[in-house]
Amino acid sequence: MKVCHAPETVAVLEIAKPAVEFKGVRKVFQSRSGPLEVLRDFSLVVAEGEFLAVVGPSGSGKSTVLNLLAGLDMPDEGHIACNGAPVDGVNTEIGYLTQHDSLLPWRTVEENVAVPLEIRGVAVSERRDRVHAMIASVGLKGFERHHPRQLSGGMRKRAMLARTLIYNPSTILMDEPFGPLDAQLKLVLQAELMRLWSESRKTVVFVTHDIVEAITLADRVVVLSPRPSRVKLGERIAIGRPRSVHDVRFAPAFEDHYRRLWGAIETDIGRQPHDQQ
Repeated sequence: MKVCHAPETVAVLEIAKPAVEFKGVRKVFQSRSGPLEVLRDFSLVVAEGEFLAVVGPSGSGKSTVLNLLAGLDMPDEGHIACNGAPVDGVNTEIGYLTQHDSLLPWRTVEENVAVPLEIRGVAVSERRDRVHAMIASVGLKGFERHHPRQLSGGMRKRAMLARTLIYNPSTILMDEPFGPLDAQLKLVLQAELMRLWSESRKTVVFVTHDIVEAITLADRVVVLSPRPSRVKLGERIAIGRPRSVHDVRFAPAFEDHYRRLWGAIETDIGRQPHDQQ
């Protein structure tokens, strides 16, 4: 399948106010077998308020893109900006939700959700009001005093999402947040995420291996090439909002989107270089 790079170029030109910019980024990690180049001449622009999904072969650098934007890693070449400011250290403009359970086991739900506000020195009275409102918004009202061990997997995900949103970050990074969950629970949380996003219109960069999930949630999906990665394809999702996570597969455009995205990934399966550890 021949993949055209033009759609991503067009998408960049349409963006009036970018929230995220990668320009000519190169990232190399040192492994026991020598330098491992993960990104090369990587460029991407995400509009303010856009929900962008990132897919690609395993090992193509999807998580690296998020870590660079979060300021947890630094590029070896190129430029990264968030809301017009260069990312040259830990990026306090973003919220970061991973697939791993990062709740503090000795803290209750409300104490976990309050952590970002405590770090920012928010007054106790304001902190309490904001925490209770956020817990209610993610459907955990009544579980404020529960510890993580007393919650189901889906409830822990809700608590993590509340903690990510509580300090009102301008951009939210999500690294396969629903990956370990069963199919039914994943649909419930996808619907919850879409509801919260539609209310806030935050900029979201969402990494997933699931093409159906990407089409269901995103305004635009980009496919990364094998390492050293670049953006191989940019696909604007032509399915109107609001969307139903249960019915999106029946939308007329769904099959075409799926075929193009899967075709772009399928041609690269097995071509990803193997790491020698």
